[in-house]
Amino acid sequence: MSIETLTQTDERIKSESFATKLMKRPELGAIGGVVLVTLFFLATADRTMFTLSGIMNFMTPAAQLGILGIAAAMLMIGGEFDLSIGSMVAFSGMLFGAFTVNVGMPLILAIPLTMTFAAMLGAANGLIVIRTGLPSFIVTLAGLFILRGATLVGLKVLTGGATQLRGIREAIGEDFLTPIFSGDAFGFVFRWLAEAGLVESFKSGVPKVPGIPVEIIWFVLFAVIATYVLLRTPVGNWIFATGGDSLAAQNSGVPVRNVKIALFMLTAVAAALVAIITVIDAGSTDARRGFMKEFEAIITAVIGGCLLTGGYGSAIGAFFGAIIFGMVTIGLTYTRFDQDWFQIFLGAMLLLAVIFNNVIRRRVTGER
Repeated sequence: MSIETLTQTDERIKSESFATKLMKRPELGAIGGVVLVTLFFLATADRTMFTLSGIMNFMTPAAQLGILGIAAAMLMIGGEFDLSIGSMVAFSGMLFGAFTVNVGMPLILAIPLTMTFAAMLGAANGLIVIRTGLPSFIVTLAGLFILRGATLVGLKVLTGGATQLRGIREAIGEDFLTPIFSGDAFGFVFRWLAEAGLVESFKSGVPKVPGIPVEIIWFVLFAVIATYVLLRTPVGNWIFATGGDSLAAQNSGVPVRNVKIALFMLTAVAAALVAIITVIDAGSTDARRGFMKEFEAIITAVIGGCLLTGGYGSAIGAFFGAIIFGMVTIGLTYTRFDQDWFQIFLGAMLLLAVIFNNVIRRRVTGER
């Protein structure tokens, strides 16, 4: 039988056009969204938005949300949701503040302990979902309220009645781990660039942008690692298989139970990382930290190409989805538009992303 005949009779070896392959990429919508949003702000915003300092301004909130969004995307690919991410940020921030301020721990102990507690709570979410058979939406929605309430009560106990814990910067002092979680990286490079006249500087010669905020470094590293795991490791295949059809995956030898628990732990640890970064930067923590971030993280994942039904998505898509969030959140301040337009844009982006993922791609490629 000829190759041409095989190609016609067996879809497994059928060649695909470049356009078809492109449409199958889950991150396509997010990349297109970044292009459109960039063009919009190039036409409407002040030119300073796209200077080096302006880019750092919108990439900083994008990075914080993106760490949560990438973790949420991986969990959604695995077929589950976690609505407790935002409350986990607040709860982890409270734990971290208690360890550093009230107990006096150095960061080398406080950070691993905070992440360990978060991972344990994430594992508890996973176990409850698996053992009860309840939808993860319901289980983690309960976790959202429990953790937010526990944070509020805990802060009042730690502070004697206040809902904000201060003194974290003073507590950690000059700890050697602080630059890894706070401040700007590669400052020496920016100083050299300023001396060479390659970046903007003040009259004193100090660069206007002192370095790359460390959360952006964490964001990029997290995206690279998550993409590698999803596309280049057996674990990535397990995640896609678990979200696509958990029963078939289990019958094929995939450790579905462990995969789901690990993904819930990942979202919790990502929330703890964001809590540590933001708490050190602010020097304090409060009960409203991470408020509404669970919904923004899920929307970021959906804009990035994740299907609500699981089994399909991309860490890179969530990466670009977070950048869209950051550009709009900060970019509107460079325009004459009312800031409340952000909410309208957010809802429109979510609706368009879902339509694109569930309708357009299905019609073009024949996928579910």
